[in-house]
Order: sequence, then structure tokens, then C-alpha cells
Amino acid sequence: MSTPQPPFDGKEFVRGLSTAPGVYRMFAADDSVLYVGKAGALKKRVASYFSNAPKNARTMAMLAQVARMDVTVTRSEAEALLLENQLIKSLKPRYNVLLRDDKSYPYVLLTQEPWPRIGLHRGARSIPGRYFGPYPSVVAVRETLNLVHKLFKLRSCEDSVFRNRSRPCLQYQIGRCTAPCVGLVQAREYAESVRRVTLFLEGRSDELSGELNRAMEAASERLDFEEAARLRDQVAMIRTLQARQYVEGQVADMDLLACAMQGTHACVLLLAFRDGRNLGTRAFFPKTNGSDSPAEVLAAFVSQYYGEQLPPREIILDREIEDVELLQDAFSTAAGRRVQVKTSVRGDRAGYLDLARRNAEMTLATELGSQAAQRARVESLRDMLGLDDLPQRIECFDISHTMGEATVASCVVFDADGPVRGQYRRYNITGIEPGDDYAAMHQALQRRFRRAVEQDGVLPDVLLIDGGAGQVAQARSVLADLGVDGPVLVGVAKGEARRPGDETLLLPGADGQPGRELHPGAASPGLQLVQQVRDEAHRFAITGHRGRRQKARNSSRLEDIPGIGPRRRASLLKHFGGLGGLKNASADEIAHVEGISSELAGRIYATLHGLQGPGSERRPD
Repeated sequence: MSTPQPPFDGKEFVRGLSTAPGVYRMFAADDSVLYVGKAGALKKRVASYFSNAPKNARTMAMLAQVARMDVTVTRSEAEALLLENQLIKSLKPRYNVLLRDDKSYPYVLLTQEPWPRIGLHRGARSIPGRYFGPYPSVVAVRETLNLVHKLFKLRSCEDSVFRNRSRPCLQYQIGRCTAPCVGLVQAREYAESVRRVTLFLEGRSDELSGELNRAMEAASERLDFEEAARLRDQVAMIRTLQARQYVEGQVADMDLLACAMQGTHACVLLLAFRDGRNLGTRAFFPKTNGSDSPAEVLAAFVSQYYGEQLPPREIILDREIEDVELLQDAFSTAAGRRVQVKTSVRGDRAGYLDLARRNAEMTLATELGSQAAQRARVESLRDMLGLDDLPQRIECFDISHTMGEATVASCVVFDADGPVRGQYRRYNITGIEPGDDYAAMHQALQRRFRRAVEQDGVLPDVLLIDGGAGQVAQARSVLADLGVDGPVLVGVAKGEARRPGDETLLLPGADGQPGRELHPGAASPGLQLVQQVRDEAHRFAITGHRGRRQKARNSSRLEDIPGIGPRRRASLLKHFGGLGGLKNASADEIAHVEGISSELAGRIYATLHGLQGPGSERRPD
């Protein structure tokens, strides 16, 4: 029999701490992390938790669970702030306010290559190049790109298109690209445009305008009036843009942040200005973990958000927060320039801050309304399926392929609040007869639940299968073979007319007993939730299938053809200007390439086009 651990003695722990800056971590008895915090002086900050000063109920509940603490000393407070953000993101402590990880921030990407491309980017920043942003919305990115293409005429096409062009595209014809793909612009001139785009996107428009003015005067002196007129138009467009967007006579580079709360639900609204341009708003809904303090939520948001994103020159907040000086120093160091965090502003800035505050309140009210509707749908599903408790985890599987090609299965996850996108999974299906949807579903489910059984993983409360009795039978077989009996299995079969609301829900019986069929009807909130989950699984499967299919079609399969070595492959690609040109050629045209016989040309054509004719994307019923 194990001896119970003595309660944690916080005052004794504090005696051994130094006054250096650092990060502290509180752990529960099961070694889970309760809280991560930073401190300019570790001894002073940690001691405040174990003093006799009054504390709120949330802090008292947390301290009652502390079994041990760890500290990490850092060289500076700024370093402590950085480490705190990293630990909060990786450990997700139970009592910290958490900024939900969002990989969908939109950026402007300027690629790093001989002829750089500029365009919208979302997701992991793995492509080499400069990322400008994040922007509050995709609309703001598109407006920025529209300006950039008008002013500087950089290419926006993908590399596969760029490499295989033989004549300028429409973008060149309408004056939004200089057609580097066909050599209509010199490399030095294009590089100069790239440099000027960088100045523009960095918010250095005054510097850019001065440079363009000097270039315009130089062009006039050498009597190059066409070039001078082009530069004049660029300067005029930049000046017009700035004139519209000045804030109190200055070109604004700032974020305004307002926090609204109802109970423990929070919304932080960000209103962004860059180079004087109002980029619009974006709403965030941090996970408060029981906190009801807007100042605490806003402080956590500012620390975590700008720990990963480049801060503007001004961050204006609708309320006072702790550690403002520390945040200013850390952000200034990261940005390489002065960053100010303000809470008291006047004039235009005060007006914009009030606008952000009112939008935060309205957005939170809308979000809470949608959460209430979502809970009503979950409760309806519970009643419809006869469950004792609300389902906390719903999974749905779907299959997508094109005539049996590139089969992909998707698994999406919903909880009581909606989709949990970080836990979505795709399964590339291999080793089955093309078009065998039952085998595809069997393989996907087996891979999902075998891993859960072997690793003692989480299981869904409700398992939705997009399909009829055959697909449901595959799911029953997999669950029975693996000894999984927790999830409630539900098949989602379309009605005869395939209209939303006509779906039939198939519930197999236990131990070979006959199952039930439910026809909830379009008005059922529970069925609306099932439709939402099913449609998301369909979208996720289709997206994965398209990507897998396109990747297979874009890759050169010449290496797989007997008789095609490096020399013949190079001759073919050179003759047709790339794989795209080769795919568009007929067998007779391929045979005209030196060293390619008619028989070999036929094999090449058949390999590149496949044995199957073109088909449409299909999803099994």
C-alpha cells in the first residue's frame, strides 16, 4: 500500500528560489501541468501565491491541487516571456488562458527563387520566402495583392504554369504582370520590382515614394518619358492610398485590441492597420479555463499572439494589463524596432478602439448564440439515439476516389462545441481492388481502431459511417474483431431523391439482433448535426483525394517506362517544354522525337494517360 504524499509546502519551496527572472510550472499529483507563469523575480512572484493575501476562487482551486513546482531561470524577462509562451503552447496547462492554435492565418508570401512569385498563403510556413502578415482576413490579403499587381506587376502563377508558358498570359495583357515566364522583362528590372514590393509590404511607403520620385526625375533627364510616366503613376497611386488612410496626420501601423466577456466566455477582437491601410477585423475566442477577468484574458492573448507574430509599431488595448513594460521590451527586441503598448489614446485612435470594443461585444453575443444552437443539436442527437449522456466525441468516416483512382478515407472529429480540426485524419487506401468501397472503409476503420486499442487511445461516443447497410456492416466487423464496444454506430444513408433531410439513420442491433432505422426529418436538430458532421467528412475526403490525385498526375511517370533512360527523358521534356507539353502530345507527335520509336511512343502515351478514361469524382452512397 503506497504512502500518501504530504501536501505541497509552498512557503518552504519559496525559500530556495532566487530573485532572477524565469518561468515556474505547477503540477498536480498525476503530474499534469496546472499552470505556467513568468516572473521578473521568481521568489517574489511565487511567494505571492502562498501569502495570506485574498485570492479568487479559481486561484484557490488551482493551489489546492498543486503537488510540486519546477522553475527555470532565464537570462532576462524577455527570455522568460518567450519560454512561457512556448511551454503554454506545448503543455496546454489546465488553468492558463489558451489562445487556440490557428494554422489558418492568411499571409502574403513573396517566394525566394530566381523569379519570385507573390500570392496568398495559409498553413505552415514551409515555402522559402518572406511572409508578410498575418492579415485579419483573406479579403485584406486579396486587396493588398490587387494593389501590388497594379503597382509592381510581379507574377502570381504557380511554378508548374510558369515553367511551361510559351506566350504571355492574360495577366500580362491587362497590365498586372511583366511576363518573366517568356523573357519579356530583364532579371535586374524584375529584382528591382521585388525589392520595391518588399518596401511597400514592410510599410515603408514614404521611403518608397521618395525613391520612385528620384527614379522618375532620372528617367526624365535621360528623355525616357514612358518610364517617367509609369513611375509617376506609381507615386500617384501610393500617395492617393496614403491620403485616404492617414490617422491623425500619421501613417498608422497599429493593432487595436478589445476584449469582451460573458461569464467565462471571451472574445478578443483585433482591428489592424498597416502602412495606414485599414485591414479589417478578426475575432478570436481564447479558452479561458475558468478565468472571468478580461484583463487576464487580454494579457494572455497579447503575450501568446505576438510571441509568434511580428508586432506592429503600436498595440492599443481597451484596458490596462500587467507587465506592459516587459511586453514592450520583448516585442521591440523581436521586431528590431520600437514597439509601444498603449491603453490610453485620444482622437481617431479612441474612435477606432471604441469600434473594436463594440464589435467584440456583438461578436461574442453571436458566438454564444451559435454555441447554444450547437448544444441544442447535440442534446437532440442524444435523445434521438437514446444515449444517457451528451456525446463528447463524434467521429465520421467517408471515402472518396475517382473511378477507383487515389482512394482516400477521411475521419473528422466533433465535440460538444463543434469541429476539432486538429484531430482530423486522412488515410491513403492501398492494396485493394480499385473502386471497392467496402474494402476501403474496412481498411480505414481497422487502422483507426487498431491503433486506439494498442495505444489505449480515445474512442468516440458516436461513430458515423457515411453509407448504407454494407458500409455499416464493415464497421461492425472491424469493431467486433478488435473488441471495441464503446461507440454507438450509426450509418447515414441518403434518401431516394438524395435531398438533405431525407437521410435514413441505420442503427445496428446488438449481438445479431435486428437494427433500427430512423427518419428524423429535416426539422430535427439532431439530424442537422449529423448532416453537418457528414458534410465536413465529405469535404475533407474530397480535398485529400484531389491532392493525392493531382500529385500523382503531376509527377513524372517516365521513369517507370522500360526503355526510357535519363537521356531520352531529357530529350522528351526539352522537346515538349516540360511534362505538361508531353502529356498534351499525341503518340505520333511523341514518335517524332529523336530516339523514340512508334512502339515506345505508344507506351509513353498510355502510361501518361492511364488505362482508364477520364471520370468524375465520386463518393459512394
